Amino acid sequence: MLYLAFLPGLVVAQAPTAMEKTVDELHRKKFQWLIEKQYDSLTKMLDPRLQFIHSNGWIQTSTEVIDDLKSGKLNYTGVTVDSAQARQLNPLTIRVVGRGRFAGIMNDGQAFEIRLLYTELYVRTGRSWKLVHRQSTRL
Repeated sequence: MLYLAFLPGLVVAQAPTAMEKTVDELHRKKFQWLIEKQYDSLTKMLDPRLQFIHSNGWIQTSTEVIDDLKSGKLNYTGVTVDSAQARQLNPLTIRVVGRGRFAGIMNDGQAFEIRLLYTELYVRTGRSWKLVHRQSTRL
């Protein structure tokens, strides 16, 4: 992920910081944990203040996300991140904007596959990064 700044007659590229790389990796792992239903890993990275806003307008807390994974109401079978960019907003906050393909099975047994644009907000608490906000829009 390369950031470009355009100034008259000059192009300056800025490589991602170590913290941006860390959060980008965490955000990608989260999708694998959703698929594999790794509740402990997810619980540690989901902030209790989380607002997880799905593309259909459905809003969940961190507890509801975990409960729905356990019950099968949320059942992701695949996630492909097509692109993602982590940007540090301040020393304790990083925003990730990404696009991806999400597949799963609805609680009525119907399979789904959708392309989404999503924004995630991570806040550093102690030595770890927590997801505090996620919103997605169907493409």
